Amino acid sequence: MTNQALTQNIQDYLKHIYTLTESGEAASTTELAALLGIAPASVTGMIQRLATAEPALVDYRKHQGVKLTPEGMLAALEVIRHHRLLEAYLVTMLGYSWDNVHEEACKLEHVISEEFEKRIARALGNPERDPHGELIPTAELVMPTDSAIPLSALRPPQKAVIVRVRADDLALLRHLESLGLVLGAEVESVAWSPFDQNISLRVGKSGAAIVIGVVISSRIFVELI
Repeated sequence: MTNQALTQNIQDYLKHIYTLTESGEAASTTELAALLGIAPASVTGMIQRLATAEPALVDYRKHQGVKLTPEGMLAALEVIRHHRLLEAYLVTMLGYSWDNVHEEACKLEHVISEEFEKRIARALGNPERDPHGELIPTAELVMPTDSAIPLSALRPPQKAVIVRVRADDLALLRHLESLGLVLGAEVESVAWSPFDQNISLRVGKSGAAIVIGVVISSRIFVELI
């Protein structure tokens, strides 16, 4: 499978649709428009084009949302594999920090060849995760399964280790780092509020607890200890 025949714009659409539909639910054009930062009418026009392409890349039904077809899924996973391998390469080989790789990878993911992708993977030892803990699709374009749960689901006195964070918000990554909420950090839930879903955490062996809201805790994924 190659993405050479797909424009950068189409690849971005497919990648974002994949992100919005990971849970199995269809994505709305409104959600997609917000993610892409463009008008809903423009999104609808593009989605209709992708739905009538040969082969169709999305399954779109008015008022019911959009999902990827098998062909669209393969194309999305290929660009995601490129992106996450590039992030891993930039951090491991070129010394980038985890909050400075997303935009660079976004620029490069559309232009690298399949041979270059293979060489990056081989040089890195075929990593399973990128610098943010996101799973990397295999060379066969299969997304590995992930047993991680959102940090927002943690309840006292559960303990867990951080294995993945959503990586597209650079300011959030820097904020998490300042709190010690980085990959491999152990956290313990000491309190949870059912009213506002704020969670109190003890990070590592520190004595003081920090409080974070659901906007942040839903973007961090952990495995229970």
